[in-house]
Amino acid sequence: MKIAIAGGHGQIALLLARLITDAGHDALAIVRNPAHVADVEQQGATALVADLEQLDDDELAIRLRGVDAVVFAAGAGPNSGAERKEAVDRDAAILLADAAERRGIDRYVMISSMAADTYDPERAVVPARSEDDVFQVYLRAKSEADADLRARNLRWTIVRPGALLDTPPQGTVRVGRTVPRGSIPRADVAAVVLHALLDDTAVGVQFEVTSGDAPIAAALQAIS
Repeated sequence: MKIAIAGGHGQIALLLARLITDAGHDALAIVRNPAHVADVEQQGATALVADLEQLDDDELAIRLRGVDAVVFAAGAGPNSGAERKEAVDRDAAILLADAAERRGIDRYVMISSMAADTYDPERAVVPARSEDDVFQVYLRAKSEADADLRARNLRWTIVRPGALLDTPPQGTVRVGRTVPRGSIPRADVAAVVLHALLDDTAVGVQFEVTSGDAPIAAALQAIS
């Protein structure tokens, strides 16, 4: 299987690329900055330098030739403004779905955010007035990207992790349509995405995930 990862230089994306290649599959890491090519190649991935804020879906579809599945792991980043939350966290995710459909790629895994649908519509506006308003825009962008994906005739999975940690993976999780607030290692989020793809589980399912007691494969099977 050849899996393209949008936001290929992100922390979860780099972990996922290594898991994909260690499992004997091909990872194509989409990165905006040419300086990041060496980092993704160290994880065994092939780099595709492409700016999702500049391409249209036809151009991106051409570059996804030979890809079997796509993962959206991109984000505008913690120091970005409200405009880029919309441009990356929402619009780039939609662009990837448009390109996947044009290319005939029907498997799409979205890495979203816990409680994305709980944004305050009065505060989630551009231009944002405060840092918390920017976060509300971020949640709205994620929510709208998720809604767009759910409406498509794709074999989608939407993963909404809790607070992200840089701790070693546990290999066990708690999943559900909603789960209590909690945290999860980025490495476990990457493993959740890998299992969803390679085991072909959680298709057509949106779920929140934190650390828990259930082995990842079993947890995804249970919600499929």
